[in-house]
Amino acid sequence: MNYKILIVDDEPDIRQLLKDYFEIQGYYVMMARNGMEAVDKASTGPDIILLDINMPVMDGLEVCRRIRMHVSCPILFLTARITEQDKVNGLMIGGDDYIIKPFSIDELGARVTAHLRREARGNRKETVKFTGDLTINLSERCLYYKEEELTLTKTEFDILEYLCMNKGQVFSKERIYEKLWGYDSEGDSNIVTEHIRRVRLKLSKYIKQPLIETVWGVGYKWIG
Repeated sequence: MNYKILIVDDEPDIRQLLKDYFEIQGYYVMMARNGMEAVDKASTGPDIILLDINMPVMDGLEVCRRIRMHVSCPILFLTARITEQDKVNGLMIGGDDYIIKPFSIDELGARVTAHLRREARGNRKETVKFTGDLTINLSERCLYYKEEELTLTKTEFDILEYLCMNKGQVFSKERIYEKLWGYDSEGDSNIVTEHIRRVRLKLSKYIKQPLIETVWGVGYKWIG
């Protein structure tokens, strides 16, 4: 399968570097020079988006905010920003991952491959019910409370699915990240923490008892 990748960056050299690399890897490459072009080309159905944050007029965070409700593919931010708040801001509006500039092109390629592999994993046919009126549909990748659907990002759903399908087992932040993305990413383990915080927040609006327990100094486990 030839995956379609959208590369968004205002630096021509970076766009060309990424275009050449991913075309060699067999991807169909689309490019955007700014946020407005990115919003327009996102409507063509890319399989994954590489999105620079630091762009004039409309930055990557605003692009993500505008398209996330209509585009379900993974969004990877490319950024020179490294603060915790930047990471939190990007995750809160639906980003899936970060890679810091300057980056290794091979590492970026590995991350893209891992995200696409995660998207392509075989559909499961069963529906798993848990905690009374809360239902997770693994084949449709949807979460429901009674008849109401709870909106989760792809990464939030993947974390919830991984934990609930391994009930009672404790997983470190690093292990969760490695499992979902397919490579060691110890420096980004705080991303998992933020995703879990947001899953808990969304669940707490409907159910009182916690479903994800923190095992201090170790990690997290599903207790629902």
